[in-house]
Amino acid sequence: MSQLTLVHGKKSKTNHETFRGRHLIDGRWQDSADGAIFERGSPSHKTLVSLSARGGEADANAAIAAARKAFDTSGWPQTSGKQRSELLLRVADLIAANVERIALLETLESGKPISQAKAEIEGSVDLWRYAAALARTVHGDSHNSLGSDMLGVVLKEPIGVAAIITPWNFPFLIVSQKLPFALAAGCTAVIKPSELTPSTTVILGELLMEAGLPAGVANIVLGFGDPVGSLMSTHEDVDLVTFTGSTAVGKHIVAAASGTLKKVSLELGGKNPQAIFADADLDQAADAIVFGVYFNAGECCNSGSRIIVHEDVAGALVEKIVALSKKVSFGDPLHPDTQVGAIISEAHRGKIDSYVQSAKRAGAKIHLGGEALAIDGLPGCFYGPTIVSNIDSSMPIARDEVFGPVLAVLTFKTLDEAISLANSASYGLSAGVWSENVHTCLEFARRVQAGTVWTNTWMDGFAELPFGGVKQSGQGRELGHYGLEEFLEVKSVLMRIGQTRQPWVK
Repeated sequence: MSQLTLVHGKKSKTNHETFRGRHLIDGRWQDSADGAIFERGSPSHKTLVSLSARGGEADANAAIAAARKAFDTSGWPQTSGKQRSELLLRVADLIAANVERIALLETLESGKPISQAKAEIEGSVDLWRYAAALARTVHGDSHNSLGSDMLGVVLKEPIGVAAIITPWNFPFLIVSQKLPFALAAGCTAVIKPSELTPSTTVILGELLMEAGLPAGVANIVLGFGDPVGSLMSTHEDVDLVTFTGSTAVGKHIVAAASGTLKKVSLELGGKNPQAIFADADLDQAADAIVFGVYFNAGECCNSGSRIIVHEDVAGALVEKIVALSKKVSFGDPLHPDTQVGAIISEAHRGKIDSYVQSAKRAGAKIHLGGEALAIDGLPGCFYGPTIVSNIDSSMPIARDEVFGPVLAVLTFKTLDEAISLANSASYGLSAGVWSENVHTCLEFARRVQAGTVWTNTWMDGFAELPFGGVKQSGQGRELGHYGLEEFLEVKSVLMRIGQTRQPWVK
């Protein structure tokens, strides 16, 4: 591992106060009804980061009741788009003023580099401002062609109470892909962040209160999927569940929610392919591939963890990727030069390694990495950049979401073969194509099964464009006006003009 670029832990300081997180229920900060707490340590420094109230059924029920009451009686759904927009803009300004504080906690709890955490929080500010703009655009339709005595009006109304369940890999960004859109629509919400990264969502709750959000409109319950997440998915007073996380948990939520037939929106796993054709700019492709697979240590649903490269250029491209991978700085997340930080937990690092070792036993070639990474001065959990080739699409490393800094390399001969390989996984979140031929790019983009397709780039994103997957990568969309539509219900109103209705009973 001495060939890699390492940023040593001894160059940074980890002095911080332990964060104390409590539930936000009906506008009040509360400990758990039974007094239970849980702690979160830093995966990179092995220091205590936060102590949080551990929610139980009583806490979840209280939060849901507060959201239900706020929706039914507070008048929040009836506020104007302008009023909701102004509040969201105040929240955005407060987030912008607290970037450093939020980013530090996110880095300590998640292990991601501080520079990337800051960028994530800054990107979240844009999402809140975009949702604020959308709040003033909600409108229905009118139909005046139904006859001279009829007028049809289609209303768009907030769906009700939204249960928002977020993951550990981008805790602040993902709650910002959901909550501001729910509020813009006029919904109320109950939020459960991951037990691994609870604290930045608590800070968001503080900022919501400071911005003047009415009590009960947004509630936060800290804790674990059982019982908090389960109750949020089954409770009859919840009208919608929006969840980001693993496909396995997403399937469980769909099953749990079926008892009340509530709406479910899911952003789940991905095994995202990039097809690199022989005429592609290999230097540009290699740089984007390295970014795509190591960003956030590969713990990203959009990770570019699978490349499908034309056999004529496969050797040259892999050489470029290996050379660039050795220059990526792995190390202390608090160091400003670090590009890849810690893995979220020892258990997850073991899971990542199991995929690599399984592929190796099956005859795969390990070009780089394939083992845990030691960082001088840090006791934490790291895994080295790993590149694996000589695999086929039946191997778990080629079809499963590894969720780590591991790149699987497959090859193809024809466009049809590339598309077949890209579509062979059960996921369909995102995909990419690299070619100087626009016709190749367009055909691939139209035929690949994915919610997002990048051409000659990877992981660019904008608040205006919808995000979500097909197949087992989920259902529903976030961002764009489609993200707002998830939180709206449609109602038809038929109005007869004048006394023109003909009697049925004569």
